[in-house]
Amino acid sequence: MTLIDWVIAARPKTLTASWMPVVLGVVIAYKMEVKFDLYFFACTFMASIFVQVATNYINDAIDFKKGADTKERLGPKRMTAEGKIKPETMLKAGFVCLAIAAFLGLQLVFHAGVGILLIGVLSVFLAYAYTAGPFPLAYIGLSDIFVLLFFGVIAVVGSFYVQALSLHKLAVVAGLQIGFLAVVLLAINNFRDMEQDKIANKKTLAVRFGAKFMRLEILFCLLAPYLLLYFWYNTGFLKAAILPVLSLPLAIYIFIQIYKTKPSEKYNKLLAKAGLLHMFFGLLLTLGILLR
Repeated sequence: MTLIDWVIAARPKTLTASWMPVVLGVVIAYKMEVKFDLYFFACTFMASIFVQVATNYINDAIDFKKGADTKERLGPKRMTAEGKIKPETMLKAGFVCLAIAAFLGLQLVFHAGVGILLIGVLSVFLAYAYTAGPFPLAYIGLSDIFVLLFFGVIAVVGSFYVQALSLHKLAVVAGLQIGFLAVVLLAINNFRDMEQDKIANKKTLAVRFGAKFMRLEILFCLLAPYLLLYFWYNTGFLKAAILPVLSLPLAIYIFIQIYKTKPSEKYNKLLAKAGLLHMFFGLLLTLGILLR
């Protein structure tokens, strides 16, 4: 068990799903002439990352215990399945990360009130309930909705609210856009692992509805953020409507490869490219909002 093992278990290539929504929410607030608060931005940023790392650690341990992750898995190696970290140790690390996220979240609650408390409690609870508990979201096909909401709409709107202490439709739309691209990450992962998940009785949408549905889901989630760019154009954010289009060729490439390629280890490279798309689109949208 080394530091590298822990870093790999945190799945750093996917962590853009936690910090990008925070950046977007704060930039939108700034553009609405809200005074930027660095301390609360830092608390929001780090709390979001610790929630995702906690989710990944708990997922690593629970999937191994339930037989969804083995040494024969097609995806990136999982440290529990590889025998590098004991499942009990991995779970404890996940709970430590949740505790840190909760501590950081309390700073936000004292500042922003009950609404942020509700988001924080749900985030901590669902980080555990994603793969554990009596109704694990990932095992009953609800993980896609969880990701869209908590790594999309709620993350951006919550980050905006901490700065502005109000709500705005711009944050909702940006949350949907970045949330759909986060779902692409999850969908590619679940599509790749479909056969192993069937054996482990992990009823993801891929297991429930099959390959054709997954390709349609990925296509929809890739296209939706670009279709929503019209909203930015219609509200006077011309650069925010145009700049993200620069990432469209990567989105098209990902879908073509998903359409042409059967689920296999090749999807690992597509997963990395989907993470890059998520970050690239988010940064271009952020830049477009700033340059209005």
